[in-house]
Formats: sequence, C-alpha cells, structure tokens
Amino acid sequence: MGSPDKRSMKSTGKILLWSVTGFALVALCFCQPSRLVASPASPLAQKQNELLNEKWSPEHLYSILSSPNPEARENLYRAAFAAGPAIIPRLEAALKDDRTATFAAQTLAYIGGEKALAILSKLVNDPRNLDLRRFYYGALGGSDNPKDIEILLNKIRTSDREPDRTVTQEAILALSISSDPSLVSKLEQAEKEVSDPVVKDDIQTAATVIQLRAKYLASPAGENAGNLVNQAIRTYFMPALEAAPEGNDAGQPDMHVEIHVRHLT
Repeated sequence: MGSPDKRSMKSTGKILLWSVTGFALVALCFCQPSRLVASPASPLAQKQNELLNEKWSPEHLYSILSSPNPEARENLYRAAFAAGPAIIPRLEAALKDDRTATFAAQTLAYIGGEKALAILSKLVNDPRNLDLRRFYYGALGGSDNPKDIEILLNKIRTSDREPDRTVTQEAILALSISSDPSLVSKLEQAEKEVSDPVVKDDIQTAATVIQLRAKYLASPAGENAGNLVNQAIRTYFMPALEAAPEGNDAGQPDMHVEIHVRHLT
C-alpha cells in the first residue's frame, strides 16, 4: 500500500484516463449536435455528397478508412456526422461488410436516436468476431431512459459470463457519463455481483466520477455551468481536473485548464 498522497494521485490519474477514454460519448450527454456548414467546393462537402448521393462501394469506403492520410479518414467521419440521420440507411448497409462494419457501427453510435439504436441493438447477437456489440452499449451513454440504464447495469452485473471484457468496460464507460447520484448505489450493488478485479476497479472509478460530477453540478460553480461546448467539456472532465477522490470539496475550478475545440460537427 502506498501513502495516501500516492493513492490519491493514482486515483486521480485513473479518473483522467477514464475520462479521456470515454470522452467521445460526451456529446450524447451535454451537447445538442450542431451542423457543420461547409462551402460547396470544400473536401468535407464533397465527401458528404458522396456519402449521401453516390452509390456506395465497400472497396472505396475501405480504401478511405485504411488510407495512410489521416485527413482523409477525418473528413469521412466529419462528413458522416454532418449528414446526420439521413445517412443511417447507408450505414445499416455498410454493417453487412466486415471491412466497413466498424465504421458504420461507430458512426451509428455517435448519431444516436431511436432508429440508430434499433439497428445497433441487433449487433448484440452478431456472430462475427468484430466486437461490434460495444458500440450498442456505448450509444446508450447519457440516456436518462430507465430501460437503457438497466440494460447497461445488467451487462455489468453479468460481466463474469462475458468473454470480452471490453464490452463490459464500454457499458461502464457509458454509465460514467451520467451525473445522476442515484446511480452510485446501483453501481456499488452491481460490483458485489462481479468477481473480475479489473472490472470491479472500473466500476469503482465510474461511481467516483458520477459522484464527483453530481456534487460539482450541485455546487454554485456547477449551477452556473450553462450549456456551451467549452463548459460541457469542462463539466465532463471535472472529476479528473477539479477534485481528488479523497477530497471533500468539489466545484473549485482549475483556472489553469484551457479548452480548445478544433472541429465541431
């Protein structure tokens, strides 16, 4: 056992790592999506037009996804996000090809909504060895629907029977987005039904993150957080940047943290 200070630093580091790992889900919880406006001649607009209006070729789509040029892949994802729900039928078709299934599942999870979730829910029984189920559980992150929360909790409770630990971890990450303090006791109860020490540790981290975020949002600083993108990002990372798990105070803003948003779709 290390000293209290060392344990505190380790816990804070774990929360920060957890936050970075799960940050892709933050828009589902804090932000309403904004449409990226691009000029007709921009690469993004051209890519969006291809995705929506031209015939899809798995070979062509895979060539972009596997391109050594990171900008090509980034433009593909940004164009898909900008297209929004209109692209869902094409993503559903792309799920059938192993080369494009991961891209399709990930994009459906980010788009979210009832139609996308219905498609993703079918991946729970997908026989392919592509680990696509994790995108369904990830897409439930930020939901306040009791049914969705119970699906995630049940996945955690039954983690000892889950051969792929990453699927369980995705369910835990999805719940960690929440700021509902009532989830803490439910996670603590779920932990008692789990024997895997790594999963138990992840559950404890998620419970700590939720508890600290809920405490922050109930503080004067949290009540004034608003719904701007920068404020949403700060609120998401707050458990790692503005309080230690052993601390008694939450909501003390770290003025040394700067937020820079490169792209917003």
